[in-house]
Amino acid sequence: MENAALLNAIIENAIDGIITIDDRGTVETINPAACKLFGYTPEEVIGNKINMLMPPPDSEQHDQYISRYEHTGKPHIIGKGREVFGLRKDGSKFPFRLAVSEVAYSGRKIYNGFIHDLSREKEAEEQLKEYAAHLEELVEERTSSLKKTVFALQQAKEEVSLSLEKEKELGQLKSRFVSMASHEFRTPLSAVQLSASLIEKYAVGFENPNISKHVAKIKNAVGNLTTILNDFLSLEKLEAGKVEPEFNSFDLVKLSEEITEEMQMIAKQNQTIIYQHTGISSVIKLDQNLLKNCIINLMSNAIKYSGENTFIEFNTEINSTNCIVTVKDNGIGIPDTDQKHLFEAFFRAHNTGNIPGTGLGLNIVARYADLMRGKVDFKSDVNQGTSFTINFPLS
Repeated sequence: MENAALLNAIIENAIDGIITIDDRGTVETINPAACKLFGYTPEEVIGNKINMLMPPPDSEQHDQYISRYEHTGKPHIIGKGREVFGLRKDGSKFPFRLAVSEVAYSGRKIYNGFIHDLSREKEAEEQLKEYAAHLEELVEERTSSLKKTVFALQQAKEEVSLSLEKEKELGQLKSRFVSMASHEFRTPLSAVQLSASLIEKYAVGFENPNISKHVAKIKNAVGNLTTILNDFLSLEKLEAGKVEPEFNSFDLVKLSEEITEEMQMIAKQNQTIIYQHTGISSVIKLDQNLLKNCIINLMSNAIKYSGENTFIEFNTEINSTNCIVTVKDNGIGIPDTDQKHLFEAFFRAHNTGNIPGTGLGLNIVARYADLMRGKVDFKSDVNQGTSFTINFPLS
């Protein structure tokens, strides 16, 4: 008796609804939680068919479900959970997760239904979908506007550079451009990036692939625009003579491992970066920031122009006379006719297609390497990959 009283207390105070029916679909018991969900009193439900709590077509076919199970023994929902709709007394419908189990009791079959209301979850999911869709529209509008602005500024810069005869006038124009770019672009880009990260965080519980896809698109668009902005800023500083290398000793292997870990996070699916160092020493005296920028530029190109499921080789070597940095990929390669222009500003090989880029990365790498007395070489074959090498003399 004590166990029966305890079980009854648990059922009566359960948060989820619990209903039992016989093998003819007649309700035998219903707990308070279920009564609250459906808007009935126990007296209005007990003794009636369970299909009074179901909207069509389930209400019309429920007896067939039971009859089919009795004859075939093949369960439709018994022993399984699924999402269905319930019909309240006032005629409104609501979603819930239904789990049904079969119990043999006193020589007869009883079916237990456990009901978990999904109304709040569904409402929250719809709100999040609407918010994500709205944010995506805003980001697409801002991204389109920023791309048009960057393109217009690039065209204006090229036209003015050709027409200006004095280096002083050109320098002033570039300074205004950098000042405007820093103020106008970085703040909205940071806001968009933060909003995308917050959406990704709040959407984790819903496991919705569409939200993840659109958040990834937002982050990718912001990343592309940030790269364009950084390339312009780096080029302006180089041409204005504002970049002065600072030679300090540092651990090349440690730096390379940090870069490898950082770039692996943005690599494509199943792209693997393999790093290896050769030499008994790992300490080198160069400008660490300029070298890091060179390696990241080369690594970004390797990732960008290689496909999924590929390897990217990253090697460093310190011997008695030189420090050598090599980045090799198995990507689309560079056509022979384009190779002589590869390090020119704003030049892009004609086989890059729709792959985003400014054509400034390799120009910046070559100029940074030159500031550190280094030289950039490469070997490339179309559809066979490309290998870039930066050679720094130790003397």
